[in-house]
Amino acid sequence: MGAGCSQPLCSVTAQSKELDFLTLDLNSFQLESVDLFRPAIAVVTNIRPDEMDKYGTIDNYARAIGNIFKNQQIFDWAIVQSEALAHFRSLNVPIPSKVITFSANNRRADIFLERGLLISSLSNWSGPLFNMDQSNLRGPHHAENVMAALAAGRVLRLKLEEMIAAVKTYRTGPHRDQLVAESRGVKFINNSKAMNVHATQRSIEALDPAPGGEPNIWLIAGGVDKGLDYHDLGPLLARRVKGAFLLGEAREKLRSAWSLFTPCTLVNSLLEAVSRAAENAVAGDVVLLSPACSSLDMFQSYQQRGEAFREAVNHLLKNSPVSADLQYVKC
Repeated sequence: MGAGCSQPLCSVTAQSKELDFLTLDLNSFQLESVDLFRPAIAVVTNIRPDEMDKYGTIDNYARAIGNIFKNQQIFDWAIVQSEALAHFRSLNVPIPSKVITFSANNRRADIFLERGLLISSLSNWSGPLFNMDQSNLRGPHHAENVMAALAAGRVLRLKLEEMIAAVKTYRTGPHRDQLVAESRGVKFINNSKAMNVHATQRSIEALDPAPGGEPNIWLIAGGVDKGLDYHDLGPLLARRVKGAFLLGEAREKLRSAWSLFTPCTLVNSLLEAVSRAAENAVAGDVVLLSPACSSLDMFQSYQQRGEAFREAVNHLLKNSPVSADLQYVKC
């Protein structure tokens, strides 16, 4: 069995002798102070701008993440998205372990995505591994997460059919592309975990456009600015987003970056954002919380922000005259 680290590592050390595997979810701040930590398998899913208010440049951020490999040995494994690996190598970040690459965009990776299929070119494990259409997961970022998981399972000598069975039934957790409710053909999706531009981009890309490719997303975004460049998201907003409702400390900066691409409205609360979005939404639209910012101006955590969104949606729809058409999704 294994244990995920949604709790402090020290709280499970007494049980560690009973565990086959211990999975840790580490951020750049934790990896900065690596001393003796040595993972048998290190997984890096991407390097995209984040925490620029602290690191200043993407290269400094990448170097902090690269500390995950610091104490690995030649018999350990590094499972790294191919674009991230190229970045590490450009910075001469040492990776002493054996490497497996994966990518949704690069067919030269050891595991890659082609027309919905995850395909391996690894020796003794080559060929199609899984069709993403058989899962509940959508978007290239989820495909890459599955590639990384399958690669880790391969290293651990898990049976492919058992891994595939788990992927087919897997659903994302709270605050990660989470469908909260649906009413009159309008979906309300909580992606509060999207705390940078890249995560919001992936969240938007994972949603199906309206027939004919027309925009069908009402985006709720904002919070604490982490020194990111929000202009990069503009072209995608122009194609996919009907309008954005912006709140929190960064709302003026977001409006400045996005108003040329989609109508932007400043709001004072999450409840107001949800109400305004719902007023404008029609069947086939999506009201999406995907903030591209930290939550720490108005909330204690992204989890609390996501719960506030869910409560706002439930309050709004329960008091709607069409609430009989409402479908809630259990969280």
